[in-house]
Amino acid sequence: MSRFFNINGDCKPNYHYMVNIQPKLNAIKKMIDQGEYFTINRARQYGKTTTLRALARFLADEYLVISLDFQMMSHGDFENEMAFTSAFSNELLDCVPDIPKDIEEKLSMSAGKSLNNTTLSALFKILSQWCGTSDRPVVLMIDEVDSAANNTVFMDFLAQLRGYYMNRDIKPTFQSVILAGVYDIRNIRHKLRPDEAHKNNSPWNIAADFLIDMSFSAGEIAGMLEDYECDHHTGMNIPEISGLLYDYTSGYPFLVSRLCKLMDERITVKGDSSKSTWTKTGFLDAVRILLTESNTLFDSLINKLEDYPDLEHMLRDLLFTGKEIAYVIGVRPIEAALMFGFVKVSKSQVLIANRIFETLLYNFFLAVPSMQQEEIYDAALKDKARFIENGRLNMRFVLERFVEHFDSLYGDRGQKFYEDDGRRYFMLFLKPIINGTGNCYIEAETRNRERTDLIVDYGGEQFIVEAKLWCGASRHQEGEAQLARYLEHHHLKTGYMLTFNFNKEKEIGVTETPYKDKLLIEAFV
Repeated sequence: MSRFFNINGDCKPNYHYMVNIQPKLNAIKKMIDQGEYFTINRARQYGKTTTLRALARFLADEYLVISLDFQMMSHGDFENEMAFTSAFSNELLDCVPDIPKDIEEKLSMSAGKSLNNTTLSALFKILSQWCGTSDRPVVLMIDEVDSAANNTVFMDFLAQLRGYYMNRDIKPTFQSVILAGVYDIRNIRHKLRPDEAHKNNSPWNIAADFLIDMSFSAGEIAGMLEDYECDHHTGMNIPEISGLLYDYTSGYPFLVSRLCKLMDERITVKGDSSKSTWTKTGFLDAVRILLTESNTLFDSLINKLEDYPDLEHMLRDLLFTGKEIAYVIGVRPIEAALMFGFVKVSKSQVLIANRIFETLLYNFFLAVPSMQQEEIYDAALKDKARFIENGRLNMRFVLERFVEHFDSLYGDRGQKFYEDDGRRYFMLFLKPIINGTGNCYIEAETRNRERTDLIVDYGGEQFIVEAKLWCGASRHQEGEAQLARYLEHHHLKTGYMLTFNFNKEKEIGVTETPYKDKLLIEAFV
């Protein structure tokens, strides 16, 4: 059986191409060796289940690993203490082989639903006895733990874990406990129903920090591609493709695997061999397909915007106004954005987590009916066919028409209008032109109120458009130099500048400016 790129369920080395996660497993084992209790909280499809199952195999010689999945338990199993104790005991009996005879008998009694005296404290006495008589230290791992996190019974379960951990010098207990899920157990009140929001979340204040990076580095992605290349001999430039995968995904496991799967199974190049699919052109085509498909990760992210209005508002500010958002502990929209994977923190600033998510969010926000009713969108839609020549985007003509329409529609609204809306309106103008064939995103390192670099991918070509506010001739010259350096980094000869100037003496239009070996096409509005 040939291996393939997997995006459903956990990855298995014998069946799937996957990144070598052994260094991550070694780091986690150090925490277990030290007897830590900790949570692995990452966004959906971030490799949590794959990591836990690989970890269970890795620990098997040295530890007795009890690996459970709370998704396998029903809502009724958490209805009350007796139901939970019975269901938990049944899961242990089903999932753990070779349970000692006396422990198995007690768990079987605990699993009996007819026992009215079945309690959590009685269950933990059985578990403590098991830990005390086991020939190996016992590790408890529970996946999808937050599927049970909105009820009192689960909080009581955590309280028992905490109590035994605090008394581990006098009562046998687990060597280590690992709880995995999206929601941080230490902040479980975020998921409690409103009428339960007052509940104390202290039962998990013993949890150690889990600082192991579960994203994939460019080097780790390259290792996976080398494995693939040994089987398929595509002739790909592995450093280039692994670099592109990392640049667009920031190592988000699902996104890396999905793009690889698309290039492997879906991308074809007319009149050429499969080797052409593992190129920058094939990669950008895979990005286009990814951003136009419905998948569980994207659906989950969009649903969160509806569930958390403050989160949506913060992301709009971050994307469209160039607003800098400093990371502050405890700010609910920021904590939610981090928990669900929308953003990351870099140098104490909140940034969109990766280019794929950024483009997804732009596409979502620009597609709402209120946006598409704007006159600038309608103007681009009417001119759409004129911007594409032989399958190529004529970016100069895009700028020329945008200048004309923007000046006619909004030119008298002043500088404050730009700070809130200028960038957004240029992206709204682009939307119907490139929709379905291309995508655009903003380079995070250049995002601020004065300047932004917009990267447009269309038909295998990239266009860099620097959108900036007029701040005088000297600052404009600095902007030209910055754009030229950026073009050099991307190996491009032509760049585009869109300058918003609200001085009454301004001259609008599009000009060409040679700059060393580059050509800058500059639009003033």
